[in-house]
Amino acid sequence: MNPGVPAALTRYRIAALVVGCGAIILFFIGMPLRYAAHITILSSIIDPLHGFLYMIFLVVTFDLARRLDWPYGRMLLVMLAGTIPVVAFYAEHRTTKLVRAQLAAHDGERTPV
Repeated sequence: MNPGVPAALTRYRIAALVVGCGAIILFFIGMPLRYAAHITILSSIIDPLHGFLYMIFLVVTFDLARRLDWPYGRMLLVMLAGTIPVVAFYAEHRTTKLVRAQLAAHDGERTPV
């Protein structure tokens, strides 16, 4: 297994949490203010910031997926999970659990008996 996986997992977790929080602010505060109250200041700041952070999230997710040799389908699902506010947190939790299990299994294989 790639020795950079723990660092890649940390980068992924940070990016997923930041993008998830940004999506919640955007969807549940920014968009209602924009379309219901016609107040655009918050969404005019959050929209481009969230887009930029989501691009970083895609790169970080790609890095983690390639280090772990994930199939493209799994990688795509994890990337798409970042577009849905609450699902982003669930996907981060499941991905972290999966990667930590893989790391533990790999460490168990290397440990001499």
